[in-house]
Amino acid sequence: MAGADWTVVPSTREEIEAVARHCRRLVTKRALLAAGVAAVPIPGLDWVTDVGVLVKVIPQINEAFGLTPEQIERLAPDRRVVVYKAISAGGGLLVGRLVTRELVMQLLRLVGVRLTAQQAAKVVPLAGQAVSAALTFSALKFVCEQHIRQCMAVARQLQLPAPAGQAERVDA
Repeated sequence: MAGADWTVVPSTREEIEAVARHCRRLVTKRALLAAGVAAVPIPGLDWVTDVGVLVKVIPQINEAFGLTPEQIERLAPDRRVVVYKAISAGGGLLVGRLVTRELVMQLLRLVGVRLTAQQAAKVVPLAGQAVSAALTFSALKFVCEQHIRQCMAVARQLQLPAPAGQAERVDA
């Protein structure tokens, strides 16, 4: 990953925001690339590109937030439990998981209507290709933004200290 090498879960609100900004820039670059491919009137090429982009960028987002399976395993056991609970509660399909083409296909089903419209738009010369490119860009940005938000939520959960009331009772 170009830029910062984020190998641990960001520990402050500012670090979480910085990682999110970094990931959003990465996503925008990759979505623009995929949109360019979507403008090419070759059936199916855009789907292959979309899957390829997501198979690469989702693990990069996980890594940036310190949430790859390997990074999670290096956490202290109590922190690992927090991560897995936060992932379960947030419905993070790809947070902390090995990203496979099958998982990406599940994710793309979330934006299936946009991608079906994208395929239909390709039959209209020029304007259809522009619509196809725009739909690809927005679909990839949507999917990745949801993933970034899930990673941010998990990172925020790891920031939370033990409840103050319980700690005071233990000391008393």
